[in-house]
Amino acid sequence: MGRERSVDVPVYDVSLIRGIWEVHVKKHRQKQKKEQERKEKSALARIELQWHYRICCKTLRTNEQKLLHQYLERSMLPHTSPEMDQLDQIDQVDTMDEVPKMLTFQLNGENWMEFPRELQWMTYLREWHISGTKIRQLPDYLAQFTQLTILDIPKNTITELPPEIGRLVMLKELNVSYNRLCRVPPELGNCEDLQRLELTGNHLCELPFELSSLRQLVHLDIAENRFVSIPICALRMSGLLLLDLSNNRLTDLPQDMDRLEQLVTLFLHKNHLSYLPHCLTNILTLRTIVVSADELNCIPTRLCNNPAIKFIRLYENTMKKCEEEEEERGKKRRWTEWREVKDSREKEFMETYISSLKDRDSIPYSTTKVSITCLL
Repeated sequence: MGRERSVDVPVYDVSLIRGIWEVHVKKHRQKQKKEQERKEKSALARIELQWHYRICCKTLRTNEQKLLHQYLERSMLPHTSPEMDQLDQIDQVDTMDEVPKMLTFQLNGENWMEFPRELQWMTYLREWHISGTKIRQLPDYLAQFTQLTILDIPKNTITELPPEIGRLVMLKELNVSYNRLCRVPPELGNCEDLQRLELTGNHLCELPFELSSLRQLVHLDIAENRFVSIPICALRMSGLLLLDLSNNRLTDLPQDMDRLEQLVTLFLHKNHLSYLPHCLTNILTLRTIVVSADELNCIPTRLCNNPAIKFIRLYENTMKKCEEEEEERGKKRRWTEWREVKDSREKEFMETYISSLKDRDSIPYSTTKVSITCLL
């Protein structure tokens, strides 16, 4: 027999590899940011923006043009002194109600299949509010709206978010609830000023790690999706005040949940949790927890007996649950997965009910959901 050959197998620390990868991601993001700043400062971008502004102004009345022009000029000037700030405030009193309306775009109704053509020239807009349409995708010129702070587009038929959304660096609120998203672009992590992110009622099963850079986020709602575990990026959002994980496919929670040191409200109901980890007791700011108690059999005593925490247990109505399961099986037979439409009424009811419990001094030990049908 021949001599046995020895093989050296390298052993690496996984955390070290992850750290190296995170450094590369950070450098790449910084490089992209510098390139974006260079483009924004270029004369070509400014000229293009000015032409868009002039074209759009042709559709406005004379007084509207004057108000908008004055507002945009004032917003572009640096603050010089407290006296000048006071003069600006006095000058803005008469236009306070008119200008915000001109900086907001609203669109709703099932007749809309695509965005109106003239929208591409309104790059001065600060807010988009679009709901109840049959629009399937965001426009190619979205990246030109660098002044957007609110992008509110729930209850449409949007199937994806374009990578260009990462160029909306002033974005503070993003609501894409009850659409048909299957993924979230990692470029969204460039919107580092984002404070509120709502992705309820889509078909998501993961979030990109790049969203870990959303350090300003205080509200994350990923209810009614297909998550089997909490996204790693969510545990790195240390400033979160509210985390909604309800109506997913969770079977357990990670042992490092206490990394969310400022968490106040945690929604966990309508999952398949059999226990709650003891680390939740380390979150001193926690004030409200909502769980489904049907399958839950292990709860830390310090959690459910803490007078500072409103621990809300929800039980399913067994008869109603059987009906819902039968109805769900019928849906699967009749419809393909991509045509599934989710309903927001139950979530709106739960939010109202839980909000009412927060105002009470004491809460019921448990609550059973009852559905009432009223025929008129």
